Amino acid sequence: MNFPTRTVKIGDALFGGGKSLALIAGPCVIESLEVLMEAAERLCEMCQRFGVPLVFKSSYDKANRSSHKSYRGPGIIMGLDMLAKVKERFNIPVISDVHAVEEVELAAEVLDALQIPAFLCRQTDLVMAAAETGLPVNVKKGQFMAPRDMVNVLKKVEAKGNRRMLITERGTTFGYNNLVVDFRGIPIMQQLTNCPVVFDATHSVQLPGGAGGASSGEREFVEVLARAAVAAGCDALFVETHPNPDRALCDGPNMISLDQLEAMLPTLLGFAEILREGDGE
Repeated sequence: MNFPTRTVKIGDALFGGGKSLALIAGPCVIESLEVLMEAAERLCEMCQRFGVPLVFKSSYDKANRSSHKSYRGPGIIMGLDMLAKVKERFNIPVISDVHAVEEVELAAEVLDALQIPAFLCRQTDLVMAAAETGLPVNVKKGQFMAPRDMVNVLKKVEAKGNRRMLITERGTTFGYNNLVVDFRGIPIMQQLTNCPVVFDATHSVQLPGGAGGASSGEREFVEVLARAAVAAGCDALFVETHPNPDRALCDGPNMISLDQLEAMLPTLLGFAEILREGDGE
């Protein structure tokens, strides 16, 4: 059972419509221009080789941290400048999180799409301000939200005349410091919203607050969940990846290395091809 959705274009990357599996990927947070460039170069090379539409993602600010001492990023001005350099050098679309209405206008000058973090997906003013830019808006489903709840988020975006919305599934709160993924949510959200659905394979293995003053994670399950999501018919994958996750300044335990991503992509694309063949394409 698959529900082809409307198509949404971010730069040259096409999402939805039953087309090829797309990828949103990059380091969790901007650490330095050097790390960004290394990750972007590797991602561009592997996605071009495998024929995967790519949107590069990294956050200029991670406002939701377990501890006030945790690294948050370089901030909006410096962060957007670095993302603009990545965009110009590699000619790829870029996306980052916006956390407040006041950030939206400035972010929209550089980014090709705006991302609403999971904990802010019900913030009406923020969602509608992002939609008003006319840019594609990727809304991450809150860990506290049922799949059907995303219909109301879609209505907020469409109220501003914007039909360019993606929904990202990233797991649901399951007891203390744990998340679980209900893969029924992928076809449910596709059918009810007609929006492309992205699966966040790395945040879904996060253990929020699991390290006391920081989040922990179980990156060994990233590929297993990604396979299940592709088999369930997701339109794209969201993967946070880093040259050396064990040395990353944010979300290292649930990120995967660029080498790991490159190794698992052929299998995931094979799953996606089987699904498309089964739908008669």
